[in-house]
Amino acid sequence: MHRLSSLVKRLVPSGGTGQRAAKSAVWLFGQNMVDRLLPLILLVVLARLVGPLELGLVGIALVSMSALRSLTEVGLNEALIQRVEENVDRYLDTVLALEVARGLLVFTVLFLAAPFIGRLFDAPATVSLIQVISVSAVLRGLKNPAVVYFQKNLEYHKLFVYNTGGTLAFFFTGLVLALIDPSAWAWIGAFLAADVVRLVASYLIHDHRPGIGFDRQAAADLIHFGKWITGSSILYFLYNEGDDVFVGWLLSPVALAYYQYAYRMSNAPAAELSQVIAGVMFPAFSKFQTDLPRLRESYLNTVRLVSFVAVPMGIGFAVVAPAFVDAAFGSEWLPMVPAMQLLAGYGVYRAVGKTMGALWKSVGRPDYITKTSLLKVLVIAAFIYPATVRWGITGTAVLVLGVNLLVSMPINLYITAKLLETTSLRILSETAYPLVAAGVMAAATWYVGSVVALPAWLELVVMTVTGAVVYAATVLALDLGTGWGMRGDIQQVVASIVR
Repeated sequence: MHRLSSLVKRLVPSGGTGQRAAKSAVWLFGQNMVDRLLPLILLVVLARLVGPLELGLVGIALVSMSALRSLTEVGLNEALIQRVEENVDRYLDTVLALEVARGLLVFTVLFLAAPFIGRLFDAPATVSLIQVISVSAVLRGLKNPAVVYFQKNLEYHKLFVYNTGGTLAFFFTGLVLALIDPSAWAWIGAFLAADVVRLVASYLIHDHRPGIGFDRQAAADLIHFGKWITGSSILYFLYNEGDDVFVGWLLSPVALAYYQYAYRMSNAPAAELSQVIAGVMFPAFSKFQTDLPRLRESYLNTVRLVSFVAVPMGIGFAVVAPAFVDAAFGSEWLPMVPAMQLLAGYGVYRAVGKTMGALWKSVGRPDYITKTSLLKVLVIAAFIYPATVRWGITGTAVLVLGVNLLVSMPINLYITAKLLETTSLRILSETAYPLVAAGVMAAATWYVGSVVALPAWLELVVMTVTGAVVYAATVLALDLGTGWGMRGDIQQVVASIVR
């Protein structure tokens, strides 16, 4: 117990920006592991109990909520984090007023629009689900705005408690409800329970108490920065979840369930790492925004570490996807495997791409996110109908992956290289060794999976262990033979954490 207490104290973010960022990454990684693992377990339980139709109805409710939240996002948290001054208390009353108004607006519109949404998707059973989940918008609007300090000051141990408490409430509430009444309502009830717990926790963990007030100038300052976040939020929804809406409308709620969970599962390993990195590096990059050499070095190191972890996770998941789906969800869900494998590649791109968005926001250019997202949305919109009609959700996945690799990546690399006064090739070079090592790993893992004849769950374990061992061995060989320097980078990160 004493050792655990000592370890926790050592992991409390302290020291310089680099040390605080490294320690914060540990907390955020732990939070994301909990945030993904527990809902995944609940999803597996529900998938076994209720099947894809009920989860497709949940998907319609969730995407409806996400659409309205994206339309009303004004980037208040990002604006507060990006500001140079450490103390932003003078803005918090205004932030609370704006968030409460936003919550009430989303609740009202979503509640009233629920019947129309049900008709749009030809799913009348989803109307009551949408109306109940709309309460979430009000609960989120009431949270203590001072929780922004957890990110701004890299106090991710507090953010861990705040978010993980909600995830635990989500899991246990959903599990109990699923056992009592295995239906879509188990997920909806869990979703609201998480919001209630996080609302209460926001006032227990931070001692700031916002008052009732509204400062027009403060609001103008925040919204001036946040207007680009609003645009990028809408566009992010369109290219990140617009395909969900299209699949649900054109095909069926069952196809939507296949596509949504193919996307979530395949992107979770690589993209959740990117959420950790982007969440930590945005405030860290912001502190370096006036020191270009330091900012460039920090960014390249970030890309190197993200690639080292995200590339094998994404490629490895694509290889083990058939065994994973069969073992976790059952044979009823196997039609989503091809789309899942393609979207795993998109997850790798997202992992690296998130670092670019964090950089752009940190130097005060969130407009780049909006402008590049608009281009992506336009290209996807032009081709999504024929691709989905011709090949179903697999065609949708091909389109999403292709647009990101062939259209977005070259443009994003150019912008990032220009900001850092370097070259696109220099940034891409940080992904070369992980791609080689992951290729060797994928070949070995696929071969093992093709020659063993085991139950799905055991095959998954054998393939996963094989992949981990082969990747580690290949990384070590490359590091010793080429001077890659990854061992030194890992040692530096570990030293920053335990120091």
